[in-house]
Amino acid sequence: MYQKHHVRFPVDGGIDLSAWLFVPEHHDAPLPAVTMAHGFAGTKYHGIEPFAGAFAEAGFVVLVHDHRNFGESGGVPRQDINPWQQIEDWRRAVSYLQARPEVDENRIGIWGTSFAGGHAIVLGATDRRLKAVVAQAPTVDGHATGLRRIPPEAVAAFEARLVADERAQLDGEPPATQQIVSGDPAVPAAYKAADAVSFYLQPVPDGVWENRLTLRSTRWARMYSPGVFIDRVSPTPLLMLVAQHDHIAVTDLALKAYEQALEPKRLVMLKGGHFDPYLAEFPTSSREAVDWFRMHV
Repeated sequence: MYQKHHVRFPVDGGIDLSAWLFVPEHHDAPLPAVTMAHGFAGTKYHGIEPFAGAFAEAGFVVLVHDHRNFGESGGVPRQDINPWQQIEDWRRAVSYLQARPEVDENRIGIWGTSFAGGHAIVLGATDRRLKAVVAQAPTVDGHATGLRRIPPEAVAAFEARLVADERAQLDGEPPATQQIVSGDPAVPAAYKAADAVSFYLQPVPDGVWENRLTLRSTRWARMYSPGVFIDRVSPTPLLMLVAQHDHIAVTDLALKAYEQALEPKRLVMLKGGHFDPYLAEFPTSSREAVDWFRMHV
């Protein structure tokens, strides 16, 4: 059993991040902990609470935060994703966990999924406070992924939209936006696939998410290649969970990155696509992560 608390903690820029803190009951000493965050353009309400519950049931204090500009966290412009800012905010989340009286500050692991799985790799490589890394269906190469996501004949028009947005911001306009998901081929959106549409449009509390994203977030995502850091995670233990048919955090790119990682490492292949680790494959993905944290944290 565990208790779930709503907490907030400050990050740079004078804003607070909103988080859930899961604390196992009946503990007499500080406990190991796991820090978690959601993927690209989601919130903590998008499919990751069951993982937090599994970790808390296993005896870990768990902190799950919304990235700045998303969910119940502060920050403007809303729905705006700078991966390097998210990484620096996540370091502050680790510091917040270390300061909690329930936590053994020397026993903290990190779990990230999708875009945040890439963040987990970068943080595992650059922050030795973290004793184990779990990267689920992680983004590893934004450039290569972007080349597959946009047809070659559509690249020039996309680049023109980015240029127009940049020049409009010089003139004081807010960043341009587009939808995160749409099943309509005529509507610009980050994701078009049916499984992405279904996942992002799952019911969440009113006011915590909207189907809108700054266009420049997509540019930053295409510039972001966290797999470059993967051989630097060692000697911190790395678990990668990779879906066999992932068209978002593309399977072959993830496997190629895993080959570059050094020991100690473990690869678990999951059935299905990008969102199956949250759904049909949840029993396996959560169990493997729990076992990894128990072994190394």
